Amino acid sequence: MAKPKELIESVRIAYLSWQHVCAIIGAATNLRDKLLARLLSRTGCRISEVLAISVSDIDLALGTLTISHLKRRIKLKCPKCSSRLSGNHIFCPGCGQKVSKAIREQLELHRRRVIPIDAETIKLLQEYINRGGPVNRGGRMLLFGINRHRAYQIINELAGRAGIPELINPETGRVHHVGPHSFRVAFTVRWIQADDSPESLKALQEHLGHQSFATTMKYRKIGFEERRQYYDKIQWDKADGS
Repeated sequence: MAKPKELIESVRIAYLSWQHVCAIIGAATNLRDKLLARLLSRTGCRISEVLAISVSDIDLALGTLTISHLKRRIKLKCPKCSSRLSGNHIFCPGCGQKVSKAIREQLELHRRRVIPIDAETIKLLQEYINRGGPVNRGGRMLLFGINRHRAYQIINELAGRAGIPELINPETGRVHHVGPHSFRVAFTVRWIQADDSPESLKALQEHLGHQSFATTMKYRKIGFEERRQYYDKIQWDKADGS
């Protein structure tokens, strides 16, 4: 299959543009692969989170998706004095206050989050479920029933089919293939481009499931053309008096 000429670039790119994302989704030849790419791009979730989605996590009527946090490191703090806590603490080692209930609430907060899904993805999910796409794994009806390696292969193959160039880390210069995480970056960039107000960035942090706001801001990548637009707005002649 010929690669779309408009997508072939002479230099490697730092992250996927939304045009690239749409081209990758459009390159899918079966419903499962299309849904996998679309969920990654429309939710910004980690691949581990997407692969853990079961049918029971989806509310088609409300258009929401419940995501389970699979990262083990969870920083717990006493709600009164902010002392560090472990999951086994009953009383705070700092102030002595009983914290077992607070710990359970914090754990639940970090383990799950509910995020919205757009209408078109809901339709795709409904079609996929109706066609019997989900797979039974240990009594849970998982959407995909594949491992991380296979998911990476699918996304990389779709990117190649769509003519997407390899990506390059602008900080390290390291070249890497397009994978599931590339969609998380593209989702975050598109969100910030739409609205980078403090309120929007806080909502983005919660949507992505980041504990630290600094982690969210690491995704704030701006393409060269946008940087050029910002650069051109500077009134250099007036600034230096020339």
